[in-house]
Amino acid sequence: MAENTSILQMTEVAALYDKQFKKDNFNLEPKSLYDPINVTMANSGKRIRPILLLMATDLFGGSVYDGLNAAFAVEVFHNFTLVHDDIMDEAHLRRGKPTVYKEHGINKAILVGDAMHLHAHRYLLKVPANCFSDVLNVFNKAAIEIIEGQQMDMDFEERLDVTVNEYLKMIEFKTSVLLAAALQMGAIIGGASNSEHEKIYQFGLNLGLSFQIKDDYLDAFGEGDKVGKRIGGDILRNKKTFLLITALNDADEAQRARLLTLFDEKDEDKKVNGVLELYAELKIKEKSEAKIEELYQKSLESLQSIRVKEEYKEPLKVMAKAVHERDY
Repeated sequence: MAENTSILQMTEVAALYDKQFKKDNFNLEPKSLYDPINVTMANSGKRIRPILLLMATDLFGGSVYDGLNAAFAVEVFHNFTLVHDDIMDEAHLRRGKPTVYKEHGINKAILVGDAMHLHAHRYLLKVPANCFSDVLNVFNKAAIEIIEGQQMDMDFEERLDVTVNEYLKMIEFKTSVLLAAALQMGAIIGGASNSEHEKIYQFGLNLGLSFQIKDDYLDAFGEGDKVGKRIGGDILRNKKTFLLITALNDADEAQRARLLTLFDEKDEDKKVNGVLELYAELKIKEKSEAKIEELYQKSLESLQSIRVKEEYKEPLKVMAKAVHERDY
């Protein structure tokens, strides 16, 4: 691990990343394939994973320029998973704009996702040779776990007995591991020891769990204009979220019967309002907020255990707080 002399702030890292990767980075042929990719990447949201990767590289004294291609690979891969998720969910909106699936149909969306997956690996090949093997192993492990997590999510659609622990394992694989892997990849590129990049992985894993439950929470209790999609979308699809699973597990017999009846309700407003009424009775909002806070604090404990100067951790604490407190 190199001696760090100056720590970059989140905004500085984001600016470096944005300067390197333009909105039309995939200026390739055929346009019919690559234009939707450019649109997807331009609408790629908060860029949390690549920014965390670069911040981890910087934390351990590495050059963020060595991490740029790995950061872009992670962001392309993340957006590939969303393109295919939207197909499976038959989703029409992503971050307030039409999905590739909605705009171009299922066949184009499959091809767009496949191309993005492979281009992610193309950028990963540009990682410095001295750490390429370790970075690739972390990336591939996360990629496999994400696919396993997606299958778990689909399996849960057929079950009413999913436990909170099963749900947490599913979102660990489907959502958290890529965020954690991004941090670990950055730490490897930055020259961290094995014990240190395991600690930063755990920081990312718990932050990612908190992040996903916050997504569940915002779907029910957020503001549609800020979230970028219709509030109650998960409710309308009977999606097994932390909120719904907690409600099913905590409900008494009468409440559970009401909830199951609402699964088949065709009037969308009546369904959403009916489920939200049950959530209020069962204090699901408060229970979700408590779990989000618990996981956030666990993530900070892992960050605190990393053996670098305290002031060097401050940008990551600021980033984690921004993720934790977001309302979109």
